[in-house]
Amino acid sequence: MPADDETVQEIDAATAKAWVDDGSAVILDVREEQELAEAHIPGATHNAMSSFDFDNIPKDGGKKVLVMCAHGMRSYQVADYLLRQGILDEAYSIEGGIVAWAQAGFPFEQG
Repeated sequence: MPADDETVQEIDAATAKAWVDDGSAVILDVREEQELAEAHIPGATHNAMSSFDFDNIPKDGGKKVLVMCAHGMRSYQVADYLLRQGILDEAYSIEGGIVAWAQAGFPFEQG
């Protein structure tokens, strides 16, 4: 179980992109299906917050799990829950979500 002083670490889109590119992290997208249909990041794992499946949390050999939503609020809640329940040892939320990712010019797909 994590220590009481452990909290979600908020990271910016540039840090998230660098970690994904160097292979040290994976993205867990907790947006809903209709949001995913508008825009998504190739290679991200989708696991909607409203129907969250604990068996669908990426656990790729010790990689950081970066939780993403539209703006960073739901991702923080999910990351905090996963940390508090001891499901993850470290919890990361991407500040600004996919909006910040897209504004930074990072790749995403529409449709």
